[in-house]
Order: sequence, then structure tokens, then C-alpha cells
Amino acid sequence: MRVLRKQAIGENLLYLMVWAAIILVPVLNSQMMSELHINLENVLIAWRQIAPYLVIFIIHNYLLAPRLMLRRHYKAYVLCDIALIILVFWIVYLYEERLSDHLALQGTPEAVDAYRKASFSNLEIYWNVVLGFFMTGANTGIKLIYQSMRDEQKMEELKRQNLQAEMDYLKYQINPHFFMNTLNNIHALIDIDTECAKSAVIELSKMMRYVLYDSGRELIPLNKDLQFLQNYIELMRIRYTDTVDIRVEYPHDLPEQVSIPPLLLIVFVENAFKHGISYNRPSFIRLTVAYTEGRVRCTVVNSRHGGARQHGPGIGLENVRKRLALIYGDENYSLDIREEEDTYTVNLIIPTLHA
Repeated sequence: MRVLRKQAIGENLLYLMVWAAIILVPVLNSQMMSELHINLENVLIAWRQIAPYLVIFIIHNYLLAPRLMLRRHYKAYVLCDIALIILVFWIVYLYEERLSDHLALQGTPEAVDAYRKASFSNLEIYWNVVLGFFMTGANTGIKLIYQSMRDEQKMEELKRQNLQAEMDYLKYQINPHFFMNTLNNIHALIDIDTECAKSAVIELSKMMRYVLYDSGRELIPLNKDLQFLQNYIELMRIRYTDTVDIRVEYPHDLPEQVSIPPLLLIVFVENAFKHGISYNRPSFIRLTVAYTEGRVRCTVVNSRHGGARQHGPGIGLENVRKRLALIYGDENYSLDIREEEDTYTVNLIIPTLHA
């Protein structure tokens, strides 16, 4: 993140230096022409001619480019860019027309000279428009270069974050404590229900296969991730009595091409089991996963007991937030966490990706 901030500062410094040079050119030129004293009148005339371009640059650089062009709203960006340039120079043109008419009534050489000094530009309006497009085009090119650099930095950070996420998951989620409890439960089932014990071993092996071999990828089919959640939930059912109401709903006919980053949803499910289950009071967990119009909605609702505050979705919450921001950007996903008197709700909406 520090690197990204430095790049943003570097981009703004580049613009500052360019405009400082443009503004200083009339001063230096006046100094060279007059040799002894700066001709302030000529400098002010030059600055007046630069002013419309500076206005266009500021609006384009800080409004149009970041909000439209960089967000890939290309049609709206082009139309707004054209409208901005034409509007600014049209206002300048109208001002000069009114000023020309006013001074023409005086009909004196002084009036003509005053008009020349008050004019914003000696060029025709279409040349000003062309130069305006050239300037915004150069600004766009610079922004795209810096955006490409930022994207490259984000990809590198994303790779490091994915590796850290996998390590965190192996350390905290599938840890010896989990295995010990699961194996103890399976051991107890051997004498009670041999077939159930065999099924539990199979579920555990599937879960470990996913963690060890599939979770290292950048993307995983949503079907596989849902199956991983189902395996985890089936193992957790063994630990709890029938007083725990666990309900799971998810689509079973998803296309294989629909993919999401691995190990995102499990954090919220694990948190629901960790904080939402009581051994002496009725408890429930509701997991609903839906896929519509290229977006996945995951809702996890679990019970709360005694009004105890639930401190976020376990240790993986901050990691999940960072991964979501790096993968989808700040506005392409939604993570809403609500605490109520007897329920805790997590609602995650993410766009699907295609492997």
C-alpha cells in the first residue's frame, strides 16, 4: 500500500512540475525579451491564455479520468471529455465576443489594443479544442501508465496475500486441535456407527485434498468451494447434538467456469460454528449461497447467546477484507456484518470470475 501511495504522489508531482514549467515559461520568456525587467503585462496575457487549459486539466485529471476512464466507462468518458473542452472554450469565445462588441463601440486604437490584451487566445476555437484534446489525451496516457504500474503492484501484493491466506488457513483453521476433535469423534463413531465413521473419514480426506492441492490456485470453481464447505459442515455435525439446527442451501447446477478465489467463504462458516453454538441452549446456523447474474451472494446467520459480543469472523476477517479489496477493488463487492440481540449475520456479495 505504501508503494501505491508513493506512485500517486509521484504522479501528482509530475503534473505539478509540468504545470510549473508551463506557468514559468512566460516569465522566463519575458525576462529574455526585455533583458532588464520582466514585462508583467505580457506575462499576464500569457497566463490568461493558459487558464482555460488549466481548468480543463483540473476537471479532467481529478474528476473525469478517475471516475469514468479508469472505471472503464469509456463512452461516458469520451462524451464528457468532448463536452468539457467545447464548453470551456465556448464560454471563452462568448466572453471574447461580448468584449469585442463592447470595445468596438469605442472605435479607438486604444480599444483595439485593450481587446488584444484581454483576449484569452489568438487561436481559432477549433484549434483550441484540438489542443485541449491533445492535453487530455496526454493526461490519459500518463494515468494509464501509472494505473498499469499500480495494477502490477496489486497483482504482486495479491500473490503474497494469497500465499499468506493459505498459510493462515493451514495454521488456524485446519489445525491439530480441529483434527484431534474430528478424529476423536470418528473414533467414537467406529463402535456406534461404522458406516458413519467411514463417511467422516472420507469427508476429512476430501477436505484435506482441497486445502493441500486446490487452495493454492488463484481461482477455484465455485462448485468445488461449495463442496469444501459441505464437507466441513458434515464433519462439524458429528460434534454437536440435534439441538443445533444446521441448514445449508446452495445451487447444485453451477457451470464449471464460474470461479471465485479459494478460502473466502470458509472463514465466515467457521466463525458461525465457533461463536454461534451453545451445548446447553438451542442454537442454529443458516448458510445460504446463491448465484445470479454473475454475482455470488453468501449469507451466514447464526445464533447469539446471552448478548455476548461476537468479535468479528475470527482471526481471518482482516485477511478476508484485504483479499476482497485487492481482488475486486473497493466498489465491486459488498461485505455487511450485522450484530443483533440473538443473531449474527454476515452478507457477502462478490462478482464471479472465469478461470
